[in-house]
Amino acid sequence: MGLELSNVLASLGMVSASDHTSVVSMNLFVALLCACIVIGHLLEEYRWINESITALAIGLCTGVVILLTTGGKSSRLLVFSEDLFFIYLLPPIIFNAGFQVKKKQFFRNFMVIVLFGAVGTLISFGIISLGAISFFEKMNIGSLDIGDYLAIGAIFSATDSVCTLQVLNQDETPLLYSLVFGEGVVNDATSVVLFNAIQSFDLSHISTSAALQFIGKFFYLFITSTMLGVVAGLLSAYIIKKLYFGRHSTDREVALMMLMAYLSYMLAELFYLSAILTVFFCGIVMSHYTWHNVTESSRVTTKHAFATLSFVAEIFIFLYVGMDALDIEKWKVVSDSPGKSVGVSSILLGLILVGRAASVFPLSFLSNLTKKSENEKIGLKQQVTIWWAGLMRGAVSIALAYNQFTRSGHTQLRGNAIMITSTITVVLVSTVVFGLMTKPLVRLLLPLPKHCLSTISSDPSTPKSFVVPLLSNGHDSDTNKVSQPVCPTSLRMLFSTPTHTVHHYWRKFDDAFMRPVFGGRGFVPFVPGSPVEQSIHPWQ
Repeated sequence: MGLELSNVLASLGMVSASDHTSVVSMNLFVALLCACIVIGHLLEEYRWINESITALAIGLCTGVVILLTTGGKSSRLLVFSEDLFFIYLLPPIIFNAGFQVKKKQFFRNFMVIVLFGAVGTLISFGIISLGAISFFEKMNIGSLDIGDYLAIGAIFSATDSVCTLQVLNQDETPLLYSLVFGEGVVNDATSVVLFNAIQSFDLSHISTSAALQFIGKFFYLFITSTMLGVVAGLLSAYIIKKLYFGRHSTDREVALMMLMAYLSYMLAELFYLSAILTVFFCGIVMSHYTWHNVTESSRVTTKHAFATLSFVAEIFIFLYVGMDALDIEKWKVVSDSPGKSVGVSSILLGLILVGRAASVFPLSFLSNLTKKSENEKIGLKQQVTIWWAGLMRGAVSIALAYNQFTRSGHTQLRGNAIMITSTITVVLVSTVVFGLMTKPLVRLLLPLPKHCLSTISSDPSTPKSFVVPLLSNGHDSDTNKVSQPVCPTSLRMLFSTPTHTVHHYWRKFDDAFMRPVFGGRGFVPFVPGSPVEQSIHPWQ
């Protein structure tokens, strides 16, 4: 009995020590997050040095310190967990992108955005996948199959829209900002859907029928994931509109919005759909209906709460990536051939450059063919800037790479270790180098005179969809209907201005059927204590 009791006490002591180590690690990590925010604020005037680059640099420095203090055994405060990425960090980032999007401008530019975000991503995916098969098989980097090569194409087709938006300024470069933001959102969704389709499909026997089934699986995931997000958003709007929790507690309606958004993500995971696409469209629907059904204080709370969660999650990811870049476990596996690891990273960077160019320039040419006004066309210098701004890779690429090539944050297979280290290298180089050079490049290619902003704002020939930023502190305003184009009345006009036509009929359907049921701006019945809609916002 005495021996058993001593064993129990010894095990409890080990658990206590382990718990204390975790507490220390969490304290240090939270302190580093605070340092990233403070230093990022101090460097705010240097807009090309953003929080992502700051977090990467602090993560690298911290990794070096930990390596030195542990004798080269470890460089991380936390062990990677796929659940940490996919269940806790990615949902707030993607949801906030949908929730904060300027919907009117997003859908008015929807054709061009889809052209760049969906078709462009498929082009990059094809080029990167074919290049990986051609080069990596000859290099003999490890036991990678066709599914791994296609996953590499999906992983490195995902651009980092958040990092790009921190570099660009929506007031100085409104056209670039609108295209890069819209493309980045659609690009992430398309990349993740491609990745999910690859993982859920048997690629051991490739044939024409298998290719058709793969395409069908892609569209099935895309459509069903979108519909699930829309349904979840509408359900939250209907519940809050009918019960109106704000009469008694604003905390309840804020909590319900957050939980319903997270529920949509988890339901998509439950049904093996694209959770990122689901939560993105849930965010769009919630901002269009649900957000207008809550009290004014809840609107302010939810807007800033979602933005804050997204911001912290993004910094968390880049800080972790900076530390994990020096993870000794992965580098030991590839230490026998460091040149091969560098070669793989260089090839991936080259394929990203080529794939990005093959999508931006031809698609810009096609887009310009449909534009009659020179002001609506994308110039060569703007195309170069868009190409460069989309070269950065970030959170989504890292998350997908860990999902494909690791198990619980660890890998001992040589091919998988090379791909993880190469992914980290590509993210570091693209974020730091391309991120630092984006702002000077914009200044060089598109110099902006001081009087340019006022000229753009007052020039009636300038497309309003490119003047008004996609992201704003408020949400869409319906008070500027006078400036909207007249609705086409014939099929010929439908084909000449499809976006404006679809938007016009959607507005009619929305006002007649959707908003009376689900609420929204101007359609919430007034009751004591209910949110009062402001008829005109001077900044919109």
